[in-house]
Amino acid sequence: MAAALRGSLVTLAKGLSGARLQPLCARSLSLTSSQNVSETPPAQADSTFKVTMVPGDGVGPELMTAVKEVFKAADVPVEFEEFHLSEVQNMASEEKLEEVLSSMKNNRVAIKGKIHTPMEYKGELASYEMRLRRKLDLFANVVHVNSLPGYSTRHNNLDLVIIREQTEGEYSSLEHESVSGVVACLKIITREKSRRIAKFAFDYATKKGRSKVTAVHKANIMKLGDGLFLQSCAEVAELYPKIKYESIIIDNCCMQLVQNPYQFDVLVMPNLYGNIIDNLAAGLVGGAGVVPGESYSAEYAVFETGARHPFAQAVGRNIANPTAMLLTASNMLRHLNLEYHSNMVSEAVKKVIKQGKVRTSDLGGYATSDEFTRAVISNLAI
Repeated sequence: MAAALRGSLVTLAKGLSGARLQPLCARSLSLTSSQNVSETPPAQADSTFKVTMVPGDGVGPELMTAVKEVFKAADVPVEFEEFHLSEVQNMASEEKLEEVLSSMKNNRVAIKGKIHTPMEYKGELASYEMRLRRKLDLFANVVHVNSLPGYSTRHNNLDLVIIREQTEGEYSSLEHESVSGVVACLKIITREKSRRIAKFAFDYATKKGRSKVTAVHKANIMKLGDGLFLQSCAEVAELYPKIKYESIIIDNCCMQLVQNPYQFDVLVMPNLYGNIIDNLAAGLVGGAGVVPGESYSAEYAVFETGARHPFAQAVGRNIANPTAMLLTASNMLRHLNLEYHSNMVSEAVKKVIKQGKVRTSDLGGYATSDEFTRAVISNLAI
């Protein structure tokens, strides 16, 4: 059953790769998260979905343990193929990378932690993280920034989406030292990929019933590069007359997000700006520990936290917040059309946070990672 469903999803994704460029996420975008968890559970699946798991560095392995424990308690029909890929723990090689890619291509769905990228130059400019994205063409990163009920921040009831192009821009890995002490770092912007991410953003807004898309840029300074991105977004916007289109300069966008984030709905932007805005927006609702994320190509979906940090200083201390990874895992289940289990996991996480009795230190509490995970399990509506 699982194999047949995955096969039909590939057919759907390829059929949607034309004018509207609706990747594999097209099905998941059409689903809602408001369905009642108390609905009658589905019949026991006669097979399981295989999903590639890459725990990554820092607290990634601990967070994945939380996911596996919650999935086991909820009887989620998912089987993980686990691979450890790390540039800082001597667990990275071309062979290991190919193993991970082979698994991801076979399963078409993966969940991963942050693979830490060392700052030291060792002869290779492209990190394993970036190479994974390029090999799978994971061009669209989606981060839904949503306030958690019961956890109060400066701006409550936030609901905005950040869509980031993540295969080119400043992350093109094209740097060279022309003369001693002078380094040129190339930022690559293409019309094809700019239009592709713009179409994705407008399709997302259409499917999710959202009313506005804002393009974030720095075309006043980078007149050709960001100018091309901005022009591409404006051209695509004309194809969606029912969606309001605006543009904003990146520095002003950062200030406006802090002062009045409610003015934004869906934001679309090039690579580096997306990385910055993802983290800034995560800070508005509680930090890196509470915001889920996902990346899409026309054929593959990789689920990872919205703000990517290894949190290396917390390794082994049992203090990392599993919320973001558990919500990411819930989104993955929804993508697999396991609505019942997806809602069960997400509602249990939100219930624990809303009750306020078990919170990790980043949310002002004293609970350990294990205690939070056990609280989520005890709140599963099984």
